[in-house]
Amino acid sequence: MISPRRLRDHLLSGGRGSWLVEGLGPLEVRGQARHGRLLIAHGAGAGQDSSLMVKLREALAEVGVQTLAIEFGYMQQMRREARRRPPPRIDHLVDELARWCDTVSHPELAPLWLGGKSMGGRAASLFAARDQAVGLVLCGYPFHPPRRPGSWRLAHWPLLACPTLVVQGSRDPFGTREELAGHALPEVVRVHWLEDGDHDWRPRRASGRDQGQLIAEAAGVIAAFMAAHS
Repeated sequence: MISPRRLRDHLLSGGRGSWLVEGLGPLEVRGQARHGRLLIAHGAGAGQDSSLMVKLREALAEVGVQTLAIEFGYMQQMRREARRRPPPRIDHLVDELARWCDTVSHPELAPLWLGGKSMGGRAASLFAARDQAVGLVLCGYPFHPPRRPGSWRLAHWPLLACPTLVVQGSRDPFGTREELAGHALPEVVRVHWLEDGDHDWRPRRASGRDQGQLIAEAAGVIAAFMAAHS
């Protein structure tokens, strides 16, 4: 267990690794911040140890993006109890994210970008709309629940004022390329489509590509976007 103050000391000295932060939970810092620092949150049903999240952090480290992977409190409780539970209200997660931001931000460190997978990205976008952010990286954004394309989660997007990158599989059931074509997004938002990818960026075999290639593509696009807006 490490205190938030000691954690900041580690971050200021360039420390990387994994810690259990007092009052917050686990944090993994990976890679060097050549193109920036990205606090990345997980999706609703799988934590930071999911295959996609692990591979994405590895790929981002290779292209010069430092990731700070956090785990929400409900996921920690799931692990302790060894049973699944639904996430709390999204505003609760936004408040949790705000506490993490306060803990790992510092004027002497590179500015902190926010993002995450699916629900984690939604929480990050709500935080940015409420409290502002340097930039956003939203991976597999849940534009709407699957099979409910009328329930769009974009009401707060007009409040986004920071550079925002969405990396989305073109077949993502939470928002396909065809579904999104009819929506005018804020000028600060750029969407990069991973061809034939699903919500976890897995393409069909007939596409001739695999998940690893889509993750590498995503990492390169994220690093370039962050570098261009640093």
